[in-house]
Amino acid sequence: MTNVAVRMRLLQQSFDAFDDAAATLLGLNRTDLRCLDLILANDPMSAGDLTRAAKLSPAATTTAIDRLERAGFVTRSRDTANRRRVLVTSTPAARAAEKEVYAPLGEAGTSALHRYSEEQLAVIIDFLDTARQIQEDQTARLKQLPTRK
Repeated sequence: MTNVAVRMRLLQQSFDAFDDAAATLLGLNRTDLRCLDLILANDPMSAGDLTRAAKLSPAATTTAIDRLERAGFVTRSRDTANRRRVLVTSTPAARAAEKEVYAPLGEAGTSALHRYSEEQLAVIIDFLDTARQIQEDQTARLKQLPTRK
Protein backbone atom coordinates (compact mmCIF):
# COMPACT_ATOMS: atom_id res chain seq x y z
CA MET A 1 0.00 0.00 0.00
CA THR A 2 2.87 2.38 0.72
CA ASN A 3 4.08 2.02 -2.89
CA VAL A 4 0.65 3.06 -4.17
CA ALA A 5 0.50 6.06 -1.83
CA VAL A 6 3.98 7.21 -2.86
CA ARG A 7 3.10 6.90 -6.54
CA MET A 8 -0.14 8.81 -6.00
CA ARG A 9 1.83 11.67 -4.42
CA LEU A 10 4.28 11.62 -7.31
CA LEU A 11 1.39 11.64 -9.78
CA GLN A 12 -0.19 14.63 -8.03
CA GLN A 13 3.16 16.43 -8.10
CA SER A 14 3.49 15.70 -11.83
CA PHE A 15 0.00 17.17 -12.44
CA ASP A 16 0.99 20.28 -10.48
CA ALA A 17 4.26 20.62 -12.43
CA PHE A 18 2.43 20.25 -15.75
CA ASP A 19 -0.15 22.87 -14.77
CA ASP A 20 2.64 25.24 -13.68
CA ALA A 21 4.43 24.75 -17.00
CA ALA A 22 1.21 25.22 -18.99
CA ALA A 23 0.30 28.38 -17.07
CA THR A 24 3.79 29.79 -17.55
CA LEU A 25 3.76 28.98 -21.28
CA LEU A 26 0.42 30.75 -21.71
CA GLY A 27 1.32 33.69 -19.46
CA LEU A 28 -1.41 32.84 -16.95
CA ASN A 29 -1.60 32.08 -13.27
CA ARG A 30 -2.97 28.75 -12.06
CA THR A 31 -6.42 30.13 -11.22
CA ASP A 32 -6.79 31.66 -14.67
CA LEU A 33 -5.62 28.40 -16.26
CA ARG A 34 -8.25 26.49 -14.26
CA CYS A 35 -10.93 28.97 -15.36
CA LEU A 36 -9.83 28.70 -18.99
CA ASP A 37 -10.00 24.91 -18.77
CA LEU A 38 -13.56 25.12 -17.40
CA ILE A 39 -14.59 27.54 -20.15
CA LEU A 40 -13.08 25.35 -22.87
CA ALA A 41 -14.97 22.34 -21.50
CA ASN A 42 -18.30 24.22 -21.20
CA ASP A 43 -18.07 26.74 -24.04
CA PRO A 44 -19.80 29.18 -23.78
CA MET A 45 -20.12 29.39 -20.01
CA SER A 46 -21.96 31.94 -17.92
CA ALA A 47 -19.88 33.93 -15.46
CA GLY A 48 -22.10 32.60 -12.65
CA ASP A 49 -21.52 29.00 -13.70
CA LEU A 50 -17.79 29.69 -13.85
CA THR A 51 -17.90 31.16 -10.34
CA ARG A 52 -19.54 28.00 -9.01
CA ALA A 53 -17.38 25.56 -10.98
CA ALA A 54 -14.11 27.29 -10.08
CA LYS A 55 -15.27 27.81 -6.48
CA LEU A 56 -14.31 31.48 -6.61
CA SER A 57 -16.04 34.61 -5.40
CA PRO A 58 -17.88 36.62 -8.06
CA ALA A 59 -15.21 39.35 -7.78
CA ALA A 60 -12.37 36.86 -8.22
CA THR A 61 -14.16 35.36 -11.23
CA THR A 62 -14.55 38.79 -12.81
CA THR A 63 -10.83 39.45 -12.28
CA ALA A 64 -9.92 36.10 -13.86
CA ILE A 65 -12.20 36.77 -16.83
CA ASP A 66 -10.63 40.24 -17.21
CA ARG A 67 -7.15 38.71 -17.34
CA LEU A 68 -8.23 35.96 -19.76
CA GLU A 69 -9.86 38.56 -21.98
CA ARG A 70 -6.72 40.75 -21.96
CA ALA A 71 -4.66 37.65 -22.87
CA GLY A 72 -6.97 37.08 -25.85
CA PHE A 73 -8.34 33.74 -24.63
CA VAL A 74 -11.99 34.68 -24.00
CA THR A 75 -14.65 37.17 -24.95
CA ARG A 76 -17.65 38.33 -22.96
CA SER A 77 -21.14 38.97 -24.22
CA ARG A 78 -24.62 39.41 -22.84
CA ASP A 79 -26.90 36.41 -23.06
CA THR A 80 -29.61 37.29 -25.59
CA ALA A 81 -32.16 35.29 -23.58
CA ASN A 82 -31.25 36.94 -20.25
CA ARG A 83 -29.58 40.35 -20.51
CA ARG A 84 -28.38 40.16 -16.88
CA ARG A 85 -26.33 37.07 -17.66
CA VAL A 86 -22.79 37.33 -19.04
CA LEU A 87 -21.49 34.57 -21.29
CA VAL A 88 -17.80 33.83 -21.54
CA THR A 89 -16.68 32.25 -24.79
CA SER A 90 -13.27 30.88 -25.76
CA THR A 91 -11.45 32.45 -28.68
CA PRO A 92 -9.58 30.74 -31.51
CA ALA A 93 -6.38 31.60 -29.59
CA ALA A 94 -7.68 29.62 -26.60
CA ARG A 95 -8.51 26.63 -28.81
CA ALA A 96 -5.05 26.83 -30.38
CA ALA A 97 -3.45 26.92 -26.91
CA GLU A 98 -5.59 23.96 -25.87
CA LYS A 99 -4.40 22.03 -28.90
CA GLU A 100 -0.74 22.95 -28.31
CA VAL A 101 -0.74 22.18 -24.59
CA TYR A 102 -3.23 19.39 -24.06
CA ALA A 103 -3.53 17.47 -27.36
CA PRO A 104 -0.02 15.96 -27.08
CA LEU A 105 -0.76 14.97 -23.49
CA GLY A 106 -3.99 13.27 -24.54
CA GLU A 107 -2.32 11.49 -27.43
CA ALA A 108 0.53 10.23 -25.22
CA GLY A 109 -1.95 9.06 -22.58
CA THR A 110 -4.13 7.28 -25.12
CA SER A 111 -1.09 5.61 -26.62
CA ALA A 112 0.08 4.42 -23.19
CA LEU A 113 -3.35 3.00 -22.35
CA HIS A 114 -3.27 0.70 -25.39
CA ARG A 115 -0.96 -1.62 -23.48
CA TYR A 116 -3.75 -2.53 -21.05
CA SER A 117 -6.55 -5.04 -21.59
CA GLU A 118 -10.21 -4.07 -21.24
CA GLU A 119 -10.30 -5.80 -17.83
CA GLN A 120 -7.22 -3.89 -16.68
CA LEU A 121 -8.72 -0.63 -17.91
CA ALA A 122 -11.87 -1.36 -15.90
CA VAL A 123 -9.73 -1.72 -12.75
CA ILE A 124 -7.86 1.50 -13.56
CA ILE A 125 -11.14 3.37 -14.07
CA ASP A 126 -12.51 1.99 -10.80
CA PHE A 127 -9.31 3.02 -8.99
CA LEU A 128 -9.42 6.54 -10.47
CA ASP A 129 -13.10 6.95 -9.57
CA THR A 130 -12.41 5.73 -6.03
CA ALA A 131 -9.36 7.99 -5.65
CA ARG A 132 -11.34 11.02 -6.90
CA GLN A 133 -14.18 10.30 -4.47
CA ILE A 134 -11.75 9.98 -1.57
CA GLN A 135 -10.11 13.25 -2.57
CA GLU A 136 -13.48 15.02 -2.77
CA ASP A 137 -14.58 13.59 0.59
CA GLN A 138 -11.33 14.65 2.24
CA THR A 139 -11.59 18.12 0.70
CA ALA A 140 -15.06 18.46 2.21
CA ARG A 141 -13.69 17.26 5.56
CA LEU A 142 -10.93 19.90 5.52
CA LYS A 143 -13.43 22.62 4.71
CA GLN A 144 -15.32 21.76 7.90
CA LEU A 145 -12.27 22.31 10.11
CA PRO A 146 -11.55 25.74 11.62
CA THR A 147 -8.86 27.61 9.72
CA ARG A 148 -5.54 28.24 11.42
CA LYS A 149 -4.06 31.68 11.56
